[in-house]
Amino acid sequence: MVTNQNRPGYKLPTKPEERGGNVAQGFTTPTQDRTPQVHSIPPKRVIPIIFIPGIMGSNLRMSADRQARMKKENNIAWRPDNLRETLSIANDSAAERQLRFDPSTTELDVYDPIANDTGAASETSDMRNGNIHFSSQYGGSWKRLGGPLLQPDRAGSPKAKTRDQKTRERGWGEVFFGSYRTILSECEIRLNGAFSGSFNDIYLMGSIAGVDPLQWGAVADFRLQAIDESTLRAVVKGCWFPVHAMGYNWLRDNMESGIKTAMRVKDLITKYQDQGYQCQKVILITHSMGGLVARAMIHPKMGNISEQVLGIIHGVMPAIGAATAYKRMRSGFEGDDKAAEILGAIGSHVTAVLGNSQGGLELLPSQAYGNGWLELANEKGVIQSWPKNGDPYEEIYKADAKWYSLLRVEWLNPAEVPGRNLKRSYNLLDRAKEFHNQIFETYHENSYAHYGADATGHTWYKVRWKFQGQFSVDDFDSLIIVKDNETGLLNLKPPKKSSSGAGGDNLIISNLQSPTDPGDQTVPVFSADAQLRSGKFKGVFRQTGYEHQASYSNKEVIAATIYCLYKIIETMRWSK
Repeated sequence: MVTNQNRPGYKLPTKPEERGGNVAQGFTTPTQDRTPQVHSIPPKRVIPIIFIPGIMGSNLRMSADRQARMKKENNIAWRPDNLRETLSIANDSAAERQLRFDPSTTELDVYDPIANDTGAASETSDMRNGNIHFSSQYGGSWKRLGGPLLQPDRAGSPKAKTRDQKTRERGWGEVFFGSYRTILSECEIRLNGAFSGSFNDIYLMGSIAGVDPLQWGAVADFRLQAIDESTLRAVVKGCWFPVHAMGYNWLRDNMESGIKTAMRVKDLITKYQDQGYQCQKVILITHSMGGLVARAMIHPKMGNISEQVLGIIHGVMPAIGAATAYKRMRSGFEGDDKAAEILGAIGSHVTAVLGNSQGGLELLPSQAYGNGWLELANEKGVIQSWPKNGDPYEEIYKADAKWYSLLRVEWLNPAEVPGRNLKRSYNLLDRAKEFHNQIFETYHENSYAHYGADATGHTWYKVRWKFQGQFSVDDFDSLIIVKDNETGLLNLKPPKKSSSGAGGDNLIISNLQSPTDPGDQTVPVFSADAQLRSGKFKGVFRQTGYEHQASYSNKEVIAATIYCLYKIIETMRWSK
């Protein structure tokens, strides 16, 4: 967005929603004050930037009935920015976690100051979203350059809104703001406040303009070229780029989330058109599971909005799943810190949630992940591996009564919710398989990706159970779990004596091994590289130096994202 912000005078807040930005609220001054009041009118063209978060990156609230059953003072199911509420989850039992994170009794926690559904009479929607604010990074008189569209209205003017309320209306309060605030604010600044009059954005000039994308981990095969200053200026001229966030219920299936979010995108385009702007397309930026949602959004039999999307930037997407999901359902989240306790430090705490969650199960390795990623080994090496026939759903996830199967039936329904059983979870897995196969080749024609390919970011591409000691059994499939400490240590025994004499009271110890494969500690590079192997991307960045959830706080990730935004915007061809 280019405006003459250097013109002297009082800068009035821009209200793009009122008659195409032609309305502004002025104010009276003493007669001796001759300083003009400057009204900046936004361009008539608009391309919204929409951020789609990853799993556990959207805030959820629970139904009134579930709130009452859990005897909670508010209806927060998941809001990681609320430390008091989040820290309390560390003490939740498996049953309490199942009730809190029930897909059928949760919904996206949206900002709504009118209906104000917080489940607490003393808490307003603005209070719940009190930490949401736009960080302009500029101080003093330069604050006007930090996103001119998110300036606060003058206090006392009709329908006055603060800067923070404007960001909340854009959905910034729907997502894990502590994790995503940097990328949201950076996109708003670098597209809308970069070139105001003769002002040059120091960051763009020093970190983007003329910089070889190889410095941010770009794969050389794509031959991505540096962008010069004149191109940067030309790309954003005559257009503005409001940054929105759209969360979703990550406990439910990604196809449903894709369809609902696609409808929200259509409504947003219509809203800008009704306000008098030329708005034809949006750009999507995704994180992790949000990439699967975006692929569902553009799928012709799901969201079907590919024509309304100018391009997509995928961040750390588990393109074909991640074996880490299997590991965590069997042995909990890794680490001995408070974060692991909150997310679920033992297998039963994770399975009680993800075992009943369509969205969670869709993070498991798909058929495209290939054979042999679940290994059984001893000191000499791998003895067995699964899947053998290219179907992890039947060979691992639904391998009924097998010690290495995904689901421990006794962990599935600790809260004794009616209908929550092994059969239901198997149906969810069948739907996950169908979804995986449907979106396997679905990528937007104008897509970019960045992800961790760090040799030190140890991740589970393959999961290995390792046996201790010397023993021999006829059939490893038939071993029975005698004891499971829920963090990856099993005591097993054969059901009866084998021909080698093993069995009876002889116990076999099996440990789930630490990760050794490159990635970002959650998504293995093998899965992320499926985007590279697809041949459908305009550019791919294989990067190092960050952990999965914190990727959008990394300076190389931010630079690559800003660069890709400019590359995508450059392809826009406006209709007459």
